[in-house]
Amino acid sequence: MALGNGRRVVITGMGWVTPLGSDVDSVWTKLLAGQTGIGPISRYDARTFETNFAAEVKNFELFDFMDEASNRHARAGLSTQFALAAAAQAWQQSGLGDKTGGRAGAEAAGIDPDDVGIYLGAGEGSLDYDCFIRSNLAGYFAGDGREGDMVKFAEVAMERINAANEVEQEPNLTVAHLATAFGARGPSMNCMTACAASTQAVGEATEIIKRVDADVMLAGGAHSMIHLLGMTGFARLTAMSARRDDPMSASRPFDKTRDGFVMGEGAGIVVLESLESAQERGATPLAEIAGFGSSADAYRITDIDPEGMGAVKAMRRALEQAGINPVEPDEHGRAPVQYVSAHGTGTSENDGIETKAVKATFGPQASKVCFPSLKSMTGHLIQAAGAVELIACVKSIQTGFIPPTANLHNPDPECDLDHVPNEPRDLRDHGGVNVCLSNSFGFGGQNDTVCVTRVRE
Repeated sequence: MALGNGRRVVITGMGWVTPLGSDVDSVWTKLLAGQTGIGPISRYDARTFETNFAAEVKNFELFDFMDEASNRHARAGLSTQFALAAAAQAWQQSGLGDKTGGRAGAEAAGIDPDDVGIYLGAGEGSLDYDCFIRSNLAGYFAGDGREGDMVKFAEVAMERINAANEVEQEPNLTVAHLATAFGARGPSMNCMTACAASTQAVGEATEIIKRVDADVMLAGGAHSMIHLLGMTGFARLTAMSARRDDPMSASRPFDKTRDGFVMGEGAGIVVLESLESAQERGATPLAEIAGFGSSADAYRITDIDPEGMGAVKAMRRALEQAGINPVEPDEHGRAPVQYVSAHGTGTSENDGIETKAVKATFGPQASKVCFPSLKSMTGHLIQAAGAVELIACVKSIQTGFIPPTANLHNPDPECDLDHVPNEPRDLRDHGGVNVCLSNSFGFGGQNDTVCVTRVRE
């Protein structure tokens, strides 16, 4: 079933915070050059970990992006600060305002705050790890060997808990901070559908605008799991690369030597707006959200459907809503979609099944579709991944270039589509880039796809 139609929705602003930097244009240049943000972990001592590397955000200061008058956000968790910085960039590019310092954001832009909403796929906040572990250990050692001593646990926790830090661990706090910073009093939501979350957030924010429940939405995601608990969990699942001898090339989507994903962190936020609203403000639409598809595998919590049918449904629904037939060439004789931004984590299961799903979706056109993975350079930004990859799709439409899959030197025979290995693809003399799909598939079987296009006449 196709999703509703309603008003047309465009992107008027974009911002991100990534392991390659936070300026949209400079990071785009690095992506085209195949540069990596992956290296040894500096946030904690990871020498004894099987995976001692990740894609960390470096040299980040929130007030490089927001007025220091906004010091109410200074104690926000790290991923929330990423979201605030990305949103400030998007807000400014959209023409809604300069660095904002308070609730005047929407009103100062001449927009009713009730018509400005937020939809994020933001992960849990920064864990107060020291308090958590010390409290647990105190309760464990005071116990009888079979059960912990909860009284002792509570005593130590109460001694060590910082109230502000405790509150900032809640995943709803990111939305709350953004609402305060930008004066947004419209629909306000957060979803936690794992790695599909920020793509779902963009898609559902688009639907909110279409049904006239808001004129403007800040949408995207933010996450950081580069901490002891997050890294340990995925290491125990054997889902992460353990290529300690060569971490910079450890993320190898579609390569037969791949051994897992590389953890990343960051945020991606876009300003979505009805086309009418953008035109009335004199804003410049950067691209159009033409379709959104969502599905669930309903298969198994730790595995995706081996035939990729949930992914196929999400892609087909996004294309149906956009009015695009995936098996018919465009006016230039090319595939109807020039760029499918792969979820492409670098795990054996994900890459092979996603390739199978693209083949099932596009049929005879599949081999003509550019199908690279940005995670080869940024690592996996978990709940922020989809929004960051969507912004890359918009940059591809604007510039005519498609970024490469880095570290792809030994292609897996089962991943035999055009993964744009190691060098960017220049389509400027071949009709440019007009239509992109951005795929995100979450742990547990969530599948979300956004179709983004050049703004159509």
